[in-house]
Amino acid sequence: MRQLTVDALNPTFQKVQYAVRGELAIKAELLRDKLKEPNNGLPFDKVISSNIGNPQQKGLDQPPITFTRQVAALMEWPDLANLAPNVFPKDVIQRAKELSAEIGSIGAYSHSQGVPFIRQSVAKFIAERDGYPSNPNHIFLTGGASAGVSLLINMLISSPKSGILIPIPQYPLYTASLAQHQGLPIPYYLDESKEWSTSVASIEEALEEAHKEGIIPKGLVIINPGNPTGALLDEATQEGLVQLCEKYSLVLLADEVYQANLHRAETHPFTSFKKVVAKLQSPVPLVSFHSISKGVSGECGRRGGYFECTNFSEEVIALLYKMVSVGLCPPLAGQIGVDSMVRPPKPGDESYELWKKETDTIHAALASRTQLMAKRLNALPGVSCVDSPGALYLYPQIKLSKKARDAAGAAGKEPDAFYSLALLDETGICVVPGSGFGQKEGEWHYRLTCLCPGVDEYVGKLEKFHRNWMEKYGEE
Repeated sequence: MRQLTVDALNPTFQKVQYAVRGELAIKAELLRDKLKEPNNGLPFDKVISSNIGNPQQKGLDQPPITFTRQVAALMEWPDLANLAPNVFPKDVIQRAKELSAEIGSIGAYSHSQGVPFIRQSVAKFIAERDGYPSNPNHIFLTGGASAGVSLLINMLISSPKSGILIPIPQYPLYTASLAQHQGLPIPYYLDESKEWSTSVASIEEALEEAHKEGIIPKGLVIINPGNPTGALLDEATQEGLVQLCEKYSLVLLADEVYQANLHRAETHPFTSFKKVVAKLQSPVPLVSFHSISKGVSGECGRRGGYFECTNFSEEVIALLYKMVSVGLCPPLAGQIGVDSMVRPPKPGDESYELWKKETDTIHAALASRTQLMAKRLNALPGVSCVDSPGALYLYPQIKLSKKARDAAGAAGKEPDAFYSLALLDETGICVVPGSGFGQKEGEWHYRLTCLCPGVDEYVGKLEKFHRNWMEKYGEE
């Protein structure tokens, strides 16, 4: 029998790259194991995983929202309500009874599109948020937003020349999904000098290039708030993007998983693309993605999310339903998490005061950490950092000298990856180099989360490392 080799496998597997869990993250786990050894010789006592938006991971330890976990506990074991009668608030018990009546045991499959009752709750959440109706039959619950993104990209890639417009820098889920489904990325660049703004003109330039190369643009990805940049679109820009999709017959893919992560909501509010499309009465096909992994819930491991289809024919909805049916159903634990996200406690409910305190605390911590980190990074020589108004990240640009670039080349690394690996080796802080997200030629960045507690100590390590780096490699 011949040995199984990579050459015998689907070639798209080798093309897939996913930087947030790539080389840096793998090495961070090896260092974490080495820390357990006596006399390990490492210059730090902990590894800080600042490479991925994973709020409840060890070391970051964002507390889960009590309401979410209490509902989840009673759904897992309904007898708990009787065994611990004074533990659970009345509204939690009522919510669990209501969901149990609709779902039954969470050990059973649900409707492949998601529990109808929960989809109705999602539709109500969307309608109340935007002021326009939502059709629960056009909502699909998913195992996190990523599952929905992969499905929709797969659906749109109809030929080897099909392409999807993606922002640069972008979240690598999009390039990975395109590689997996043999689609072509059509990059358009965000403007760092204007808080990572999105330009309709930049996208039109990318479309012209694609047409010259014989690529057929099928969709436009917008990440709002941005990842890795944290940028927020204003409504006028959103209207221009919708009109552009009309002009070029593009499906608009709106990744809105960070919509609750707003650090300056009074000056940088979030407006959904569903609201803009509805207000303009646009015929543009729109898919809007949301997730329980971000916001203030941070329930990444529960794998819950949804996407809503707007201006899709019933025939296309039926095809999507057929495809999700192959996977039987999204995880019930994630679906229940979605219900808690879109139906939090209301004023007057027994759980409301605690829920309000917990969510306000998380919002305030993220806003203050983001502002402090941006301010101190900007004070470093050779570093510039846009103060992110949303999401969970900062994306500082670093100037790297020829000496540093030559050293990176000798090591066989991209310059920002070389910098990031040195940062990990010396401080235990794991970030993601900008080359994993895409950037302009001759520019270098890295992405780090704003989730880390003990921000003074954390940023202090970044500052000390960078100053030592500048002494070693100098400036241009």
